[in-house]
Amino acid sequence: MDTLQAIILAIIEGLTEYLPVSSTGHMIITSSFFGIADDEFTKLFTIVIQLGTILSVVVLYFKRFFQSVDFYLKLLVAFIPAVILGLLFSSTIDALLESPLVVAISLLIGGIVLIKVDDWFGDEQGTEISYKTAFKIGMFQCLAMVPGVSRSAASIIGGMSQKLSRTAAAEFSFFLAVPTMLGATAKKGFDYYQDGLTLSSEQIELLVIGNVVGFVVALFAIKTFIGYLSKNGFKVFGYYRIFIGVLLLVIHYFISPLSI
Repeated sequence: MDTLQAIILAIIEGLTEYLPVSSTGHMIITSSFFGIADDEFTKLFTIVIQLGTILSVVVLYFKRFFQSVDFYLKLLVAFIPAVILGLLFSSTIDALLESPLVVAISLLIGGIVLIKVDDWFGDEQGTEISYKTAFKIGMFQCLAMVPGVSRSAASIIGGMSQKLSRTAAAEFSFFLAVPTMLGATAKKGFDYYQDGLTLSSEQIELLVIGNVVGFVVALFAIKTFIGYLSKNGFKVFGYYRIFIGVLLLVIHYFISPLSI
């Protein structure tokens, strides 16, 4: 991986992490295009730069992170399903993360869901999140272990299914991203170390650049997304996902088979 590739990947991470379009899917597609998807450092990089996007949420919602102990307990309840399923199906998840074809199919199916989700749930005005609601949102988030599903989309839809407004569901999804990404980063870093791999000074520099770029871009993406979502809903994201999913399938079946 060179510096330009690192910057491009970080921009994509920052733009897509909190949008319902699957940041992981876009990272897999982009790194495959660059021909670096199978590199162990690339796999580490795409996870670790999520720390920058985490920081963007903390900065934008700084006061919300110090409102009450109850806030953290609800995040913990929502986070638990991902921890359990992530540990149980770690090897399966790692295998799926190497499949652009799985991403294409997930993007397509998820796009259809996003086009219909406003009709299914409307925009309820609920903002209060109970422990039961938090747990159910956490269960929905686990669907994103399949690359291309989108952690943001799954958790937001989970919130809307519990009669939360689009904005309330999206904001809780942002908050839930913090422990989820921290956990994923810690696990990936530990696995990298366990495999006997080390980081060179150049790779550390790329990680720093990636986190800084991801942080700045995510600040913009979150503020823009919340404003757009509250007024317009999910349809444009659904159509975008369908377009990308169909494009990847056309490439796979008519031009050059995607790695599966």
